[in-house]
Amino acid sequence: MSQNTPRPGDVTALAGYTVARVGYGTMQLGSLPGHSAVDPESAVGILRRAVELGVNHFDTAQFYGDGFANRMLRQALAPDGHYADDIAIVSKVGAVVGSGARGLVTAQKPHELRAQVEANLTALGIDRLAAVNMRRTDVGMLVAEDDQRVDLDDQLAELIALRDEGKIDGIGLSTVTLEQLRHALPAGIVTVQNSYSLLQRDDEPVVELTQREGITYAPYFPLGSAFPGFLKVTEEQAVRDAAATLGVTPAQIGLAWLLQHAPHILLIAGTSSLDHLVENTAVGDIHLDAETVAALDGLAAIDGSGVAA
Repeated sequence: MSQNTPRPGDVTALAGYTVARVGYGTMQLGSLPGHSAVDPESAVGILRRAVELGVNHFDTAQFYGDGFANRMLRQALAPDGHYADDIAIVSKVGAVVGSGARGLVTAQKPHELRAQVEANLTALGIDRLAAVNMRRTDVGMLVAEDDQRVDLDDQLAELIALRDEGKIDGIGLSTVTLEQLRHALPAGIVTVQNSYSLLQRDDEPVVELTQREGITYAPYFPLGSAFPGFLKVTEEQAVRDAAATLGVTPAQIGLAWLLQHAPHILLIAGTSSLDHLVENTAVGDIHLDAETVAALDGLAAIDGSGVAA
């Protein structure tokens, strides 16, 4: 990608990369339950179109489609064996494909985290990941049991070793509490990925801490989810009213609110639709006036939040 390509949603720093604040999450390219698998040709087309639209931050995991998402990233973005220098690929570890919840099982032990990083590197055809989000499994649909209940310090030590070896540029955390994040700060955390949306803001203290510490924050399920316990942003009347006024979609309003809410928030919304991809990358051009922001700010739910894989 040319360095002159316009970046959607402005840019910020992530583990030494300058990334567009509107990125792309590859989960919907895989075949986790509840998500449609995409044929390889379509997946490659979506990823290449994302780059054309200015996206240079891709969020992935080896367990998305049992390696399918990573294979498609390699095929789409590095057909000659080389990724553009400005492409930042962030992956997630802490689970592997198995027979557990949502087709996944926990893999929290330090040597398992290392094996997952190595699997990502091999599948993607790269020597180093921009960052790795270590997905804790203390709560949610995928909960660690018995010897999978691993101390956070042991996990951080392994990630620090991987960073020292040059296999990852930055350490990230996913599905972590405020207390866990505070505890992990000395390790040099560069990004956090938790559940957060316009309607479900239980994680606001983490959003505020990450901003103070210069850590990027990438909300998953930024518009809610079909999984139980999530509110759907696009079904809220105030969101629909704002969309009608601005001539955009309710989904764009929900994403635009996130970009305006805090400058360190990164979007990693995924889609298997080229039309939705274009809409997602266009949210950086949407400006919500003070009155609209005030109306949307008042919509936060008192309860209800969720966690993802």
